[in-house]
Amino acid sequence: MIEISLDFKNVDQALGRLAGFSRSKRPLMRSIAGIMADAVEENFAQEGRPKWLGLAPATRKRRGDGKILQDKGRLAASIVSRADGESAAVGTNVRYAAIHQFGGEITRAAHSGWVRLRTDARGNLIRQGTKGRAARLAVFAKDSHKRVRTVRYTSSEGKTKIPARPFLALTQVDADNIERTVSEYLANLLG
Repeated sequence: MIEISLDFKNVDQALGRLAGFSRSKRPLMRSIAGIMADAVEENFAQEGRPKWLGLAPATRKRRGDGKILQDKGRLAASIVSRADGESAAVGTNVRYAAIHQFGGEITRAAHSGWVRLRTDARGNLIRQGTKGRAARLAVFAKDSHKRVRTVRYTSSEGKTKIPARPFLALTQVDADNIERTVSEYLANLLG
């Protein structure tokens, strides 16, 4: 009689580790979330990968050499990552994030209101400067200013096109980093 005997001890151990994998994916998901968060941070630093469409001339003139999507830094600072045993995610709760991510058109409704403008002792409006556009612009008054003139303004409806500037995006290098992280995790798990 011929007898064949197989030793499944190593296979059983590997299967046991794989069974443990279903319970312990949280460290892997945290690593993936970290890679994604780094990718988003790099998108802001490089102003897109590939490069985002530049600022409109009027915006560039008003802001100077500021970075795209980083006028005040609120959007970049709002990026958070989250990971649990089943998923990894990166996102933001900033209300205007979607229009920058996907692009689109913003319609501003016509509106009116009141503004307080500073005046001198004779009641004349104080101007922002003496030449050019500044000579036509009045200075807004704070609540603490005593000499003011309250003026009603009306603004017509306006539309602004916002180009897509996907900041929540991964490059092929980022995807390769995630794939390598998963492969290393599984290799360590299987021993």
